[in-house]
Amino acid sequence: MSTAIKTPPSPLLSAQQNKTTGAIFIIGILFFIFGFVTWANSTLIPYLGIACQLTTKEAVTVTFAFYISYAVMAFPSSWVLKQTGFKNGMMLGLLVMAVGALLFIPAAKTRTFGLFLFALFVIGTGLALLQTASNPYITILGPIESAAKRISIMGICNKTAGALAPLILGAIVLKDSSVLEAKLLTMNAAEKAAELDLLASRVILPYVIIAAVLVALAVFVYFSHLPEVKAEGEDSNDASSAVVNRSSLFSYPYLWLGFISLFLYVGVEVMAGDIIQVYGKSIGISLDVAKHFTTYTMIGMLAGYLIGIAAIPKYISQNTALKVSAILGLLFSLAAIFTSGYTSVLFIAFLGLANALIWPALWPLTIEGLGKFTKTGSALLIVGIGGGAVLPRVWATLGEQIGLQQAFWIMVPAYLFILYFAIAGHKVGK
Repeated sequence: MSTAIKTPPSPLLSAQQNKTTGAIFIIGILFFIFGFVTWANSTLIPYLGIACQLTTKEAVTVTFAFYISYAVMAFPSSWVLKQTGFKNGMMLGLLVMAVGALLFIPAAKTRTFGLFLFALFVIGTGLALLQTASNPYITILGPIESAAKRISIMGICNKTAGALAPLILGAIVLKDSSVLEAKLLTMNAAEKAAELDLLASRVILPYVIIAAVLVALAVFVYFSHLPEVKAEGEDSNDASSAVVNRSSLFSYPYLWLGFISLFLYVGVEVMAGDIIQVYGKSIGISLDVAKHFTTYTMIGMLAGYLIGIAAIPKYISQNTALKVSAILGLLFSLAAIFTSGYTSVLFIAFLGLANALIWPALWPLTIEGLGKFTKTGSALLIVGIGGGAVLPRVWATLGEQIGLQQAFWIMVPAYLFILYFAIAGHKVGK
């Protein structure tokens, strides 16, 4: 009877695993910050709507100013990353975000909507740099087949913060908002201005705290042992790579189809997360209740990420997860259009579950095989985040003509295109 001899793990392999785990932990913290700052916008929309006396279409400009910064700054971010590397680029992004957060002080003191929008653009600029660095980083940190699982872990960090942001910020800046709105109707111009100035000042302390946390995190990243990583074939001198580098980004048609898919996805994700409060209020639900709706969407996304971690790639592939997500998105969108009241709002929240695995599956399917174009291709995908600026704006404009609920029809072709990419688009030219 023979006895099997267990080979102890290689010290080199163990050290590499520890490095990877440490890197995942650091990037997870960054994704938590992304989530909190990003989904705080869902509360800022109704808050600034009251404080600056805006229409729905004007208030939705919050998402436009924030997400358009990704489209403007993604390629400059890619250039910065080539000069600084991932680690220093992340640190710089955090510091830029801190500057944007501090701009909320003069914006609140003067109650100037344009200055609020500029502050959000600056925060988005910092996030563009962070996202351009962190998304490809976590994708290529391990095997491409399990990238969706790692991104799902990042998604849990992101959406946990996203669930907390409207609860925490809403409790501070939207406290007794329904009572305040009723009170404002009875005041003269001077009393109203004084009350609105007081309301605007509520946002100062939260964003000062956010700025302090961002600076502390930048220092932490600077002193951390975050390893530099490269995608397969990114080093054009690597003769052992199986990746064949082509002449330009235009030689990768699946990348461009993935870009369109991500543009549409971010648009519908923002509508499910940020717009849900505005939609709830528009159908007669009190803002004191509607301010919690974004948290329900985030809970749906958390559930989806947990499914992704458990199932990918052990039970389902990344593109199968993308197919199922797109189909669920179609069904929930149609249900939100054809039902009413709280039921309709609930189906918008369910889109969180449908959306959860789209981002984790899209990234690896889209940047796989880009080789030396990985950073530039990632920057293109970050430009796609601009969909969060465009689609909610289109929704608000359409809503003025046909009603906000019927305007949700724009989500149907978005999910259909994502389904096409999951079935066939990710193979085109690969």
